[in-house]
Amino acid sequence: MTGPIENRILVDRLRVLRGDRDILSDISFEVKAGEMIALIGPNGAGKSTLIKAMLGLIEPDMGGVLLNGAPVGSLTPKARAQQMAYLPQDRAVAWSVTGGDLVALGRFAWGGAAYDRLGAADRDAVDAALEKAGAVELKDRLIHELSGGEQARLHLARVLATGAPVLLADEPIAALDPRHQLEAMRVLRAQADQGASVICALHDLELARRHADRVAVIHQGRLHTLATPDEALTEQVLAQVFGVTAAPGGGFALI
Repeated sequence: MTGPIENRILVDRLRVLRGDRDILSDISFEVKAGEMIALIGPNGAGKSTLIKAMLGLIEPDMGGVLLNGAPVGSLTPKARAQQMAYLPQDRAVAWSVTGGDLVALGRFAWGGAAYDRLGAADRDAVDAALEKAGAVELKDRLIHELSGGEQARLHLARVLATGAPVLLADEPIAALDPRHQLEAMRVLRAQADQGASVICALHDLELARRHADRVAVIHQGRLHTLATPDEALTEQVLAQVFGVTAAPGGGFALI
């Protein structure tokens, strides 16, 4: 992977306001290299806002986020893009490009270009990312001719192509069929196993349980629980945060 071996993120007493309402309040935790943290919580809990604040895209009203001891907001856009990759919920593409050119955007912070004009090292990074994301066959297809799931695989490849040691993904399995959901989670888990820090917001609690080292439960803008999956996804937490209980045959039931 490209970038520093050390990639320690510290979220310190983070608070984000919208008007006079707390979107996030007093959130503190650390993400170490080689760790995958799943952010879970109901719609509107603050997961997306937390990810944006960790990236420095939102300036907190209190507290801050440190990357290897430096405030994220103090990094230049180029330095930040080399160290932190972002897969947002909204992945709209304004113009029709090929899959290869879309993924090549992941090399922009390293002086990238369109796929056909990339240097050998950058092209290798794009090709490797396409393979990891199961999107090689989409390289020469136009993005607007693809299904939502196919586009999602290319956007995941774009993030992987950055080589950044910190990956933040907001609903990375949205629009994917069950097989590609599992493959996407496997890819993100592999990035963590290779030393990356991976933070991803998920609604699928079972996938969070299976793949994350720790689960951060966000509820009403606060960090309700941060623990191993089995410790975080207890019956008590499911009831308090989601209003559901585990169903006998699998899945969940309303309380």
